Amino acid sequence: MISALLLNIIVLCAIAALAAIVLYCVSQKFMVEKSPLEEAIFETLPHANCGACGKAGCQAFAEACNQADTEAFAQLFCPVGGNEVMAKIAKLKGMNSTQKARTCAVLRCQGTCQNAPDKMAYTGLKSCRVANLVMAGRGGCPNGCLRFGDCIAVCKFGALSLNPETGIPRIDYQKCTSCGACVKRCPRGLFEIRPIIDGEQVYVACRNQQKGAIARKNCSAACIACGKCSKVTPLVTIDNNLSYISSDIVPQEYGQKLADECPVKAIIYRTHM
Repeated sequence: MISALLLNIIVLCAIAALAAIVLYCVSQKFMVEKSPLEEAIFETLPHANCGACGKAGCQAFAEACNQADTEAFAQLFCPVGGNEVMAKIAKLKGMNSTQKARTCAVLRCQGTCQNAPDKMAYTGLKSCRVANLVMAGRGGCPNGCLRFGDCIAVCKFGALSLNPETGIPRIDYQKCTSCGACVKRCPRGLFEIRPIIDGEQVYVACRNQQKGAIARKNCSAACIACGKCSKVTPLVTIDNNLSYISSDIVPQEYGQKLADECPVKAIIYRTHM
């Protein structure tokens, strides 16, 4: 019995060793040599492997940069490395890089503990994804922040933290790299990557699509689609009871006026970022 068991072990080990040798030989035969330029580009990248560039990771982005002609290269951008990294890659390729406006994530919600007090108790798993399946939200808003911080867990750069006073995520705009991890994770689509123009931003910090009176009952800072902001500039649109400010807007020109016109303070105008 023992000798049979030992024989089986030896046979299995021999098969595993033979398979390993075969796989190694095959990998060496079909291995594709990376070009020195691709390797140099890869070393220049921040190695975040976040996928914000639209590629599978930094190696795939390096490969795309290496193979890109001038026109294709202009479409490639690493949000984490920003203009500085792209300039270094362009220099390696002997090309000019296109400077792009700095961007960062914004939270389109002001459903704080103060603006949207709890109307119900939740005793389930403390996860936004799970809570989104079973309830509208402790404050009653079906589109607002669920306050469990799933977004914080996926931020690799420490740019997100849960504000103990408000109960909703707080963004450190100096650390945010626009990787988009929070955008993908939030089950309610509350995060948006927006440009910072001359150190300023303006946006509607609300996603509530309920009619004005109902929205206000659930959150005192909810957009009521009153239309005052849309009269300031056509770059503000209203759809499904909710205002939206185009990212093409120049904050310096309209930001303060838009914020002043909003009667519920749903518009955020941020300067000196």
